[in-house]
Amino acid sequence: MEDGNGRPTLMEPVPTWTVGKRMSIPVALERIVSRFERAPKELRVQALLQYAGKVPPLPEELAADRSGLEQVHECQTPFFLATQVDDERAVHLFFDAPPESPTVRGFAGILHEGLEGASVEDVLAVPPDFYGRMGLEAVVSPLRMRGMSAILARLQRQVREAVARG
Repeated sequence: MEDGNGRPTLMEPVPTWTVGKRMSIPVALERIVSRFERAPKELRVQALLQYAGKVPPLPEELAADRSGLEQVHECQTPFFLATQVDDERAVHLFFDAPPESPTVRGFAGILHEGLEGASVEDVLAVPPDFYGRMGLEAVVSPLRMRGMSAILARLQRQVREAVARG
């Protein structure tokens, strides 16, 4: 669906292109990507750090029993995640990273704000290089950018596994 100006409505993913295939980014994630894309270089790190504060605490059951969390070893700091798919096929994301690691927490905050509650299909359609448009490579090390890519890959794999289990 589009509004009267040809722009996507909030009910429709915004298409993007990657590796010659049509992929889509859910609207909430597209809004975040667009904000970073438009932001001056000197404000991108500050914006990333603001997303660090948007990572909700783990629910009681995961905080009490961390065996449901998977570590993302590609991250420079200890980073753990879990995903759940509910009966309506909405994806729920849970992240755990130390507060003293604001960059990786910022990545988690972006993914949480952009993908929490999205459909399985929307989460799995996010291209692995979606963050390229955000301009973060100019302000964050390549190693940290690989960590963000690994977080997305890991959560997408967990979603596929949850769907396969039924």
